[in-house]
Amino acid sequence: MDEVARAAARAFDLLPEAPGEHGGGGLAQRVRTDPDTVERDLMKLVLTLVELLRQLMERTALHRVDEGDLSEEQEERIGLTLMTLQERMAELCDEHGLRLEDLNLDLGPLGTLLPPP
Repeated sequence: MDEVARAAARAFDLLPEAPGEHGGGGLAQRVRTDPDTVERDLMKLVLTLVELLRQLMERTALHRVDEGDLSEEQEERIGLTLMTLQERMAELCDEHGLRLEDLNLDLGPLGTLLPPP
């Protein structure tokens, strides 16, 4: 198993932590696979993926704005869409007892899944 696969497996508690690693604390949290919390864990995973895509879309939009590829109307529409999506993400997190910080998975030696804001 390569390093990326091993780190991803550890992030979902499918492998034991490597020597010297310790869980808990900090912004990056592992997804726990507990039968009693499977619904919340699944929602956390889905929201993590949506947040990753949202951040990628935001970075792409900012790059296009910097390059001058968009009209003023397109910039306005993209800005409003991204703000609405960010607000909705915060609402979904609240509904499921999560914070945006909870969505950042620890991938072990690879660091965290989500880039810093």
